[in-house]
Amino acid sequence: MTDAEGAGFDDELSTLARISERAAESIIRQKEVVVASHVDADGLTSAGIISIALDRAGVDRKTLFFRQLDLPALEEIADLGPDLVIFTDLGSGMQAEILEMGLSAVVADHHRPQGSGVDLHINPHLVGLDGATHLSGSGSSFLLARALAGAVGSGGGNDDLSALAIVGAVGDLQDMARGRLVGLNRWVLEVGVGAEVLSYCRDLKLFGKQTRPVFKMLEFSSDPYIPGLSGDEDACISFLKEQGIRLKGERWRRWIDMSPEEKGRIASALVRRGLRAGLSNAQLERLVGEVYTLLSEQEGTELRDASEYSTLLNATARYGHSGVGLAVCLGDRGRGLEEARLLLAEHRQNLVNGLKLVKEEGIVPLSHIQYFDAKDRILDTIVGIVAGMSFQTADRRKPIIAFAAAEDGRLKVSARGTQDLVRAGLNLAEAIFRAAEEVGGVGGGHNVAAGATIPPEARAEFLEFLDAIVGEQLRP
Repeated sequence: MTDAEGAGFDDELSTLARISERAAESIIRQKEVVVASHVDADGLTSAGIISIALDRAGVDRKTLFFRQLDLPALEEIADLGPDLVIFTDLGSGMQAEILEMGLSAVVADHHRPQGSGVDLHINPHLVGLDGATHLSGSGSSFLLARALAGAVGSGGGNDDLSALAIVGAVGDLQDMARGRLVGLNRWVLEVGVGAEVLSYCRDLKLFGKQTRPVFKMLEFSSDPYIPGLSGDEDACISFLKEQGIRLKGERWRRWIDMSPEEKGRIASALVRRGLRAGLSNAQLERLVGEVYTLLSEQEGTELRDASEYSTLLNATARYGHSGVGLAVCLGDRGRGLEEARLLLAEHRQNLVNGLKLVKEEGIVPLSHIQYFDAKDRILDTIVGIVAGMSFQTADRRKPIIAFAAAEDGRLKVSARGTQDLVRAGLNLAEAIFRAAEEVGGVGGGHNVAAGATIPPEARAEFLEFLDAIVGEQLRP
């Protein structure tokens, strides 16, 4: 297996595949297992992949979702008395605690491991790869699903589940750093192409190509931020009219309704505008890049495009309806999909309200970071998304830190950066982990996006530590 960007990853793939095969042999000896997963698009698709693979292998399962894996979550799992737990998109940071709880476990994750101890552990970091770009949690779960198919002698190897793995990778923003999926994500993609469930091409990497009017697609672009267009509906409409684009037929025209010639005109004009505005090559590369289409899904729906599919899933899990998102992953295109769409509409309205609140309250600048405190006015499950979208009007030279009240009385921290900041040295996973640890909290994540929970009274001290750490990272 090779990646067009450089060397192949055959050795890394082989190592993880061997671990997956040993894990699969352990799983199929069980009558029933517990699947424990994270509540985001990557976690939902991870759980969906493993659930389908277990169903096909004839292994009964119970699926649970958690915002984070902590001791109360592990106690909840242990109370079920499972013979085996499969942790997907979480678990790597709690290996010692999993073993101390007496749980027999398989972990299919991509977050940076903390400690050691779990033998059946599928994680790109263990073979020297980056869990933020080379393989998602759903990708690790796909490796396990293929091994399960092999263990029971199933034809096809569960290759069709690669579509869900790509949705999870895109939902985890693994394609944003280079404008395309790389590393073992690339291998998953090619498996999906071979199984005729995925296709990919170069196109505008803007959200909403299947479902949004084109002017809305431009208006809500935040990474890359398009000067003079992002956040300004009237400017986007005027821009399209200047290119001779007809905006409306029987309905507002979407990107998929445009002819190739119209798409070319819009893309060229966007690049010219970006160049005039001084966008870097790296920023322009995020404007045009690879997009991923699920061939078995209906055109014009949220499920056809990997990016929109992942947003639909986020809208279920982040509002406490992980079961709805899982049902969609398992193939429910009736009631489950309709419920997901209702939650998506609510999600979009909450994001609009959140952005309005941030605009009204303002973002507080510090030396190296900027922050806002939503208290209980933005759900802690979506405050990170609001933080990322706030780059439309914030200082893009500093990461954004958002605070929100969590249900358990703790303070939820969500941090978002940009790929330009990451290239300058930003590593939010490390910074958040260190700052949270200093104040008695827990944190982690990826270089461009991370989160933590801390005691509410420690906010000022946490900000002081985090500002200093980010300053160290971004020092020229």
